[in-house]
Amino acid sequence: MSSWDFWVEEALSKLESLKLLRSLRPIITNQNHELQSNEESLQTFHNLNCWDRSSVEIQISEPTFQNWIQNLPSSGDEIIPIRDNGDSIIGGGVGAQPQRLRKLVLFSGNDYLGLSSHPAVRKAAAEAVLKYGMGPRGSALICGYTSHHRLLESCLADLKKKEDCLLCPTGFAANMALMVALGSVGSLLADGKKPLKNEKVAIFSDALNHASIIDGIRLADRQQVQIYVYKHCDMVHLNTLLSSCTLQKKVVVSDGLFSMDGDFAPIKELAELRKKHGFLLVIDDAHGTLVCGKNGGGVAEEFNCESDVDICVGTLSKAAGCQGGFVACSKKWKQLLQSRGRSFIFSTALPVPIAAAAHAAIVVGKKEKWRRKAIWRRVQDFQALTKIPITSPIISLVVGSEENALIASKHLLESGFHVTAIRPPTVPANSCRLRVTLSAAHTVDDLIKLTTALSICIKFKDIGVVTNFYKADGYYAKL
Repeated sequence: MSSWDFWVEEALSKLESLKLLRSLRPIITNQNHELQSNEESLQTFHNLNCWDRSSVEIQISEPTFQNWIQNLPSSGDEIIPIRDNGDSIIGGGVGAQPQRLRKLVLFSGNDYLGLSSHPAVRKAAAEAVLKYGMGPRGSALICGYTSHHRLLESCLADLKKKEDCLLCPTGFAANMALMVALGSVGSLLADGKKPLKNEKVAIFSDALNHASIIDGIRLADRQQVQIYVYKHCDMVHLNTLLSSCTLQKKVVVSDGLFSMDGDFAPIKELAELRKKHGFLLVIDDAHGTLVCGKNGGGVAEEFNCESDVDICVGTLSKAAGCQGGFVACSKKWKQLLQSRGRSFIFSTALPVPIAAAAHAAIVVGKKEKWRRKAIWRRVQDFQALTKIPITSPIISLVVGSEENALIASKHLLESGFHVTAIRPPTVPANSCRLRVTLSAAHTVDDLIKLTTALSICIKFKDIGVVTNFYKADGYYAKL
């Protein structure tokens, strides 16, 4: 038994003695027996189909387009166009005039495999909503946890090669719940009301971790944790911090694939440091799940480090094309999370149709391996067209000033592409960028047209792809 297994057991015993140990309350939906065999009945395909394009092709109204071109703020109140039985466009307001629609190819989304429009995902959601409506509305600890949720958890645990899994309403909530639960270990095992210095939990966080990790650590800090921020992907710096820390309860948390920079965490090096220092390794694999690895297991599977990752956080709103978050972990950690993870405890569980759709998406995503091959071919295509050495479907093209980023984004919009300019406070001043995301639903022709449009407003040879970007005096969303 590892030290962390022992500490979690002790924390659970303390919760039990205080009568604070909480458990899920599973509700069996009607026709539950069908849930166990529906994986084989899910329809899968062997190549791109017409419905896949709906995940990367969008339309906006002309007033919305003009607002975006002029960089005007929008309250979302522009007239929403509705198509009638003919070819005209009818405005949503009384007396509204017919409008023109602008078609755009989306290069800003996170639906990496195009699963949001997959027939099996649509069918699963439709059948569930017809049978159960939204399902019982309540937290998972009261009445919101059903057989559909349990089936999805089991599927995700299998995908991540973990003993169990806990569903959360969002990926943000999953990280918040985990960070708070981590902080509670020190508090629960402390002899007094507040943990002494040597009883605290030490959390080591990558400088460019997602905001949900940062905000979760901020909440954990209220429980007297010790926080260390190491330079982005800098294992020498992390090793130095770990070596100088005298606390026993150490945790290292990192994005697997960084959402704004598109680079991978050095997970093999993290695994080596884990062996050396005995810390708990937490990986947020929001952007790697279903995208990386032969079976879609994520970054850890891609680099053959699944057994070295203790806890994996993920989301169902990216490559799964649905909604929700999860924490894949041991059964003991799941017990602790459902008893101490406030963002889980005090949130309503996912609606049953969303859980059903997400389960279908995970199954289809694992089976249709061609989708993973397709998105990585698009990565290679983009690299070949631009000579920019990208390493993932997230392409962060740094153009410098806010003005340059807005001009480039405007030009792409006029060329028929939705690519957002990323500006402060999301990124530091003078590191504004275009964040391009690729999908298996994109075609080579899409990339040729996109890169042609890009080449008019920027010089590829002058573009900086973010690698190990870090400033001691300021990074994106610092602690």
